[in-house]
Amino acid sequence: MKHTFPYQPRELSWLSFNQRVLSEAADPTLPLYERINFLAIFSSNLDEFFRVKVAGLQNLLLLKARQVETVVDGDPAELLQQIAGIALAQQQECGRIFSNQIVPELEANGITLYQGQALLGEHQREVRHYFQSQVLAYLKPVYLTNPSHPFLPSRQLYFAIRLQDRQAPQAGYTYAYVNIPSDNLSRYTVLSPVNGQQFIITLDEIIRQNLSLAFKGYDVISCYSIKLNRDEDALIDDEFSGDLIEKIRHQLEQRKIGHPVRFLYDSTMDADMLGILRTTFGLQTAELVEGGRYHNLYDLFKFPNPLAPRLKNPSVKPMQVAQLELAETLVDEIHQQDLLLHYPYQTFDYVLRFFNEAAVDPNVISIRVTLYRLANSSLLANSLISAARNGKRVTVFVEVKARFDEANNLNWASRMQEAGVTIIYSLPGLKVHAKIALITRRGADGRKHTYSYLSTGNFNENTATVYTDHGLFTAHRGIGRELRQVFTYLKSRKQPKSFRHLLVAQFGMKENWLSLIDREIEHHRAGRPAYICLKMNGLEEKKTIDKLYEASQAGVRIDLLVRGICCLIPGKAGLSETIQVFRLVDKYLEHGRVLLFTNGGEEEIYLSSADWMNRNLNRRIEVGFPIYDPALRNELKALLQLQLSDTLKLRSVDADMVNQPLATVNATPLRAQEAIPDYLRSKEAGDSPV
Repeated sequence: MKHTFPYQPRELSWLSFNQRVLSEAADPTLPLYERINFLAIFSSNLDEFFRVKVAGLQNLLLLKARQVETVVDGDPAELLQQIAGIALAQQQECGRIFSNQIVPELEANGITLYQGQALLGEHQREVRHYFQSQVLAYLKPVYLTNPSHPFLPSRQLYFAIRLQDRQAPQAGYTYAYVNIPSDNLSRYTVLSPVNGQQFIITLDEIIRQNLSLAFKGYDVISCYSIKLNRDEDALIDDEFSGDLIEKIRHQLEQRKIGHPVRFLYDSTMDADMLGILRTTFGLQTAELVEGGRYHNLYDLFKFPNPLAPRLKNPSVKPMQVAQLELAETLVDEIHQQDLLLHYPYQTFDYVLRFFNEAAVDPNVISIRVTLYRLANSSLLANSLISAARNGKRVTVFVEVKARFDEANNLNWASRMQEAGVTIIYSLPGLKVHAKIALITRRGADGRKHTYSYLSTGNFNENTATVYTDHGLFTAHRGIGRELRQVFTYLKSRKQPKSFRHLLVAQFGMKENWLSLIDREIEHHRAGRPAYICLKMNGLEEKKTIDKLYEASQAGVRIDLLVRGICCLIPGKAGLSETIQVFRLVDKYLEHGRVLLFTNGGEEEIYLSSADWMNRNLNRRIEVGFPIYDPALRNELKALLQLQLSDTLKLRSVDADMVNQPLATVNATPLRAQEAIPDYLRSKEAGDSPV
């Protein structure tokens, strides 16, 4: 009999996650600039959500009902209405937090942010000079006199302006718009201090204060900020023909001209002005969204702190591992035992060292690696270039379909190819999201040995300082042999043999996860210990959700740590009573995927590059891998326990997708992202915490 289980709409679940991010901006216990950073994260998230997810739903409206059913549950038009209401409420809350909490606290700390108030006499000349010498050259005023629809690029900031001709005021109003050139100039400028008080002004305000200089002969009657989001989810055709690289480059151009998704406008704008803009730009009513005086609050990422390092978290240097610092080479250590690193608590430098040593090691024969998102100034890519120049066989799979990183990946691929690196580009129809590397080296015994690195996160030294991830170094022959099969498939499309150690998407990963859940069900029915703890970024794939529902109905206790989208409904009578869903949001982005199965007392723990999302399990190459060393399993289990014991930043997500604070009466305060480095330091010192 076929079961029909309920699921949360993925888009609404994502908005629940972003609400949790926004709540951090309102947390008075955080340093002021950390709260400002969370506002920027919230704004950046929401902007991309409209450009990609909402755009995708709008595209579904063009499909027939039967086609829509295969993509989304329910009516996309109704879902879009729900999204609009929730997103507007969140956006308004964001504005209130900024205006009612952040700005007054800046003032209380001696920092004034100009937001429409009159400039002090000391600043009037300074601001005008900056406008005339720096800003004016970038302004491109456009008068709305042409009957054709002018084109507004996506994400660019503008002022919509009502003007009156000084020489002919009886002629009525003239309308225009002008760009706010935040791509060319800093959005925020620090002005000269006055009487010990610091002052910051936005580029928007600098232009507002001097608009008459850009529209000579006119009086500026009114001025409103506007911004248009366009569909940036143009998909690459997945057929097996054509030049994929050219398609990628074409996609980057298409993003600039996608159809309108959201037109943000200042909520104080009058109806006449809004009507003129709607007609001028050919907008639909559903695309009009009220905003505040300022848009693109994600520019707050670069909000200046004239009092630094005050008002922010102290910088924390990642820990070194004494065992690895003392090692002459990493491969010597890896040959002896598996090594597990936890970023950003422990330094990512050991990954760079792994490749740097291989680049100059005369016994290294080959290096293979998959690259999904590279740093703009990638030390790792430079190391691979060095290895190729030193005569190593270097093969790099570059995923050029990594959304919003395509251009950077293409750039590095070209540079590596010029140095002699063999570059393999994206597979048609599939993204390669696995984070794997394999070094083959000739040992002192004359035999070839493999040294593998498998991770939950990207080979990116920048994100490794802000994303929590786990990376495993191992000389396990079986894992090395199976990684070689994965790389062979990527290069030649040769179908791999069965996998005994690795779980590889497209080659049984999803089926393996389902079998592991089934095994817990059998253990529970037989009276043996049964428990599942899954930590991931997203849970959407219906077959895996259905299997978790089945396990709950059988009585298996399940804890889910899901940072983002979670389409499973927890705590529902007769369906998911034994399932709890938690969400942990703190200063580092929780990114690792950890999967624990009690297995009747013989515990198994896996790490994986894959979330349980449709795209990861069904349309990507992903790699999950077991942790065989009992000490390392215990270490991961301890980290999971610390996260589930968090009393400050952990939330329980209920059946209505509300982020509920945990009942912590008389509980000792515990913040996992502070407790984890303490645990790792104590463990290194030989103590036995947790």
